[in-house]
Amino acid sequence: QVQLVESGGGLVQAGDSLRLSCVASDRSFSWRAVGWFRQAPEKGREFVAAGDWAGTTILYSDSVQGRFTISRDNAKNTASLQMNNLNPDDTAVYYCAARPAVKPTTLLQDYGDWGPGTQVTVSS
Repeated sequence: QVQLVESGGGLVQAGDSLRLSCVASDRSFSWRAVGWFRQAPEKGREFVAAGDWAGTTILYSDSVQGRFTISRDNAKNTASLQMNNLNPDDTAVYYCAARPAVKPTTLLQDYGDWGPGTQVTVSS
């Protein structure tokens, strides 16, 4: 099991950028697929982005494609989510997740390790 901790959330205005980070406790993180998910108030948790260890397979939801970029530094056991041109619909708690497999997916149930989340609030 991998322990994950997110950071970098905050309150920003529409059009601003934020960079979220996820730090993992275990070196096995370096080969695991990593995903970012988010949950807005009174809504279910939804897929945002995911990638494999090498950055060769990258997935984005339609709502963030072209605005968000997922990346990772395996030497530092970290993953990041660069979020540009934020809008109020991006307001949510953002979660980092890892799965015990190389291939990234968009499905919540495929990810077994989750961080506690970090709040992102975008004002209009």
